[in-house]
Amino acid sequence: MAHNQLTICAEMVYLDLPIEERIKRIDQMGFGVDIWTHYSHDLNKLKATGVPINCAQGYVHGNLAYPDDSEEMLRTAKEILPELKDLGIDKLVIHGAELVDGKAAKWIDRVTPDMWLNAYDTLSRFAELGQENQVTYLLENLNSRVDHPHVPFCHSYETLTLVKRVDSPNLKLMLDLYHAQEDDGHLIETVKEANTYIGELQAADVPGRCEPGTGEVRWEQVAAAVNETDFTGPIGMEGYASGDSDKALQAFGQAFAQCRG
Repeated sequence: MAHNQLTICAEMVYLDLPIEERIKRIDQMGFGVDIWTHYSHDLNKLKATGVPINCAQGYVHGNLAYPDDSEEMLRTAKEILPELKDLGIDKLVIHGAELVDGKAAKWIDRVTPDMWLNAYDTLSRFAELGQENQVTYLLENLNSRVDHPHVPFCHSYETLTLVKRVDSPNLKLMLDLYHAQEDDGHLIETVKEANTYIGELQAADVPGRCEPGTGEVRWEQVAAAVNETDFTGPIGMEGYASGDSDKALQAFGQAFAQCRG
């Protein structure tokens, strides 16, 4: 039986409230808090909530495909690390490429063998950076079909391949099941294969990217598959509320009740 903390992405719910009030409300509802980026918000207001933040993005610019861009990715990761640590955030999300309005800042439509080698080298250095600073970097899969076109290493099988190859406790998967369903499907098989390589799971229903129960995914079966693994990390809702945010959080909690610690 798994014992997973359930978390909510604060930028996607209670949209009528300022971010600090969203964080407080999520905490009051009994969930942990994830955010997209700390640097988009007033850091003093984030700290003043007194609510721990589970994860946030761990870089600003760059991508995993090209050496110069990877150096920029690592440089900006190091630059913001003191602020993230000051906020107590030790799970830091990275992607195949920087996103601008959802799209890749530098379009990459074909991943070459050299790009794979560069990604492996860069992620190995992220793992070393994580070890030196007692944080874990989470490589997130995205979907290229709907939300994030032209991003390299977006498929869950690609991110899993890279994380397995680096094989470090300081580099794990941010396995986003919404993105995985949009591009590839096979959620149960993916969860079981990824197992302890997962640092955090994220969920939202398909289509629409709203709370579980609004789309096609059978979340009870997915949650049961999670329970069959050794994964004990957070499970987050990175999705919008289809209506009332309180009800959306309750639906998410019910969908993963069997996993909850």
